[in-house]
Amino acid sequence: MAYRAEPPDGGWGWMVVLSAFFQSALVFGVLRSFGVFFVEFVAAFEEPAARVSWIASIGIAVQQFGSPVGSALSTKFGPRPAVMTGGILTALGMLLASFATSLTHLYLSIGLLSGSGWALTFTPTLACLSRYFSRRRSLAIGLALTGVGLSSFAFAPLFQWLINHYAWRGALLLVSALSLHLVACGALLRPLSLAEDPVVGGPGAQITSLLRHGPFLRYTVALTLITTGYFIPYVHLVAHLRDLGWDPLPAAFLLSVAAISDLVGRVASGWLGDAVPGPVARLLMLWTTLTGVILALYPVAEAPTGLVALTMAYGFTSGALTPVAFSVLPELVGTGKIYCGLGLVQMVESIGGLLGAPLSGYLRDVTGNYTASFVVAGAFLLAGSGVLITLPHFFCFSAPTSKPQDLVTEALDTKVPLPEEGLGED
Repeated sequence: MAYRAEPPDGGWGWMVVLSAFFQSALVFGVLRSFGVFFVEFVAAFEEPAARVSWIASIGIAVQQFGSPVGSALSTKFGPRPAVMTGGILTALGMLLASFATSLTHLYLSIGLLSGSGWALTFTPTLACLSRYFSRRRSLAIGLALTGVGLSSFAFAPLFQWLINHYAWRGALLLVSALSLHLVACGALLRPLSLAEDPVVGGPGAQITSLLRHGPFLRYTVALTLITTGYFIPYVHLVAHLRDLGWDPLPAAFLLSVAAISDLVGRVASGWLGDAVPGPVARLLMLWTTLTGVILALYPVAEAPTGLVALTMAYGFTSGALTPVAFSVLPELVGTGKIYCGLGLVQMVESIGGLLGAPLSGYLRDVTGNYTASFVVAGAFLLAGSGVLITLPHFFCFSAPTSKPQDLVTEALDTKVPLPEEGLGED
């Protein structure tokens, strides 16, 4: 096995960026646009908003809670077969959901089965991408995750149009066909071996080390709080606008407005994450704080102009925090532990993904409107910002490093054989 001393910051890594671009679109683009189906499910099954909210929340939670499984399978077999298997499971779940006769059926098909497929696709791909880049990591992740913004812009009105013409069952059949493209995305992945890998040990040793790593644990808590409030607008914004008297199509189109701003925010934040000296966690805290404030202001805005302005601002800041959130982790634990580290983070923050949307729906059922829902969502993000301040060197203005200080780096100074093409694949 040949090892590269450092990530190549390019090469086949750009193909991995392309794969991650389409995967982020087919995973989180679908999730963000699922608020269009939310209204249809409430009417079709005559269930309260809190119960229907569990569909998306279970999917998010399973995707995150099952991420260590995806990481373990990627470590043993490589990310390519894991992601391709995940694409098949995701498409199968959407297919079975089109035949649903109860919410329990949707919990199992979309929440459990498609969520399991998402767990095998997203985390291994982002971890593989992080290993290909060091100096341009934030920009590469930002470009990869622009797929979420572009797909949200296209999927929200597309799904509404499909529902209008083919009903929600036919729309889910077509979403299943879209999800099957995850298999092709997985075929583009190529594992990369780095000189840091033998130093950090196997998965068991890495997990033990991470569970004793104070900054990693605090960062996990921060992301869990952020995730609790992060998805609320994408699940309940359409329903909130319907409560205010908006028609279905304009309400769905407002999600597309957020998607455009999200796209700009991800690219801008990715560029700033590499250009601004100091730890990336400081940028993450800024974007998280702004997102929390914007969410808390949603109940104040009732005029269409104000709602559009807030949605544009929310799209930018929520999109901006995503690439830097993934860039912080390699700075804390190193690229050698990125598979296990990212899997553990996704697993723990699944608590927030599981509880956020149902809590928002419960507050809507109790109070009769979404005022408390958006205020509480903003409070969760502000709490996560407070935890980020406790990370090491938060107020340092020197250039960041992609390796944690407590990592044993002497072995990295030894010469290692490099492949002729410089790709470092097995």
